[in-house]
Amino acid sequence: MPAHQLIVGGQRSGKSRHAERLALRWGARPGHRVSVIATAEAHDDEMRARIARHRADRPAGFDTIEAPLALCEALREHASPQRLLVVDCLTLWLTNWLMPMHGEPRLDDWRAECATLQRVLPTLASPVVFVSNEVGWGVMPMGREVRAYVDELGRLNQLVARQCAALTLMVAGQPWTRPVEPLEENDA
Repeated sequence: MPAHQLIVGGQRSGKSRHAERLALRWGARPGHRVSVIATAEAHDDEMRARIARHRADRPAGFDTIEAPLALCEALREHASPQRLLVVDCLTLWLTNWLMPMHGEPRLDDWRAECATLQRVLPTLASPVVFVSNEVGWGVMPMGREVRAYVDELGRLNQLVARQCAALTLMVAGQPWTRPVEPLEENDA
């Protein structure tokens, strides 16, 4: 299995920039390519500006694949031994499933997609760098829906971390990286 990595941190902690630095090192090797799987959807001007900023900051030569919901399908379709996949980000992927701008949350479909992700990750020919937010360190949210979202993101981050070789916590633009210790399912 390729050595997947998970990068977590707060908003504006440098997660995407660190993922890009890792990807640049990968892409500098002969024959290696980098593809960013973007999960954001632009539903308002502020989000359109964020997406534009991410695209402008992204190093030249990185392909972009948009997969706001079908992440597992995108991973399977684009994986190859010479390609690094950067998923930016798991947080927005979850948002698209549980807090869609149009329509109802699709919790059953979300859980099926998570189970698929768990099965797909060990089979991928590509290494994957995942970017996600760590939102569980703040005040307990007042609303039931927000608490459910925070819980679900915590479970998703744990699911992905269990299948990664390294975990990086970004703090004020600085990475703290360590190998991931195997956990039993009951430890989550």
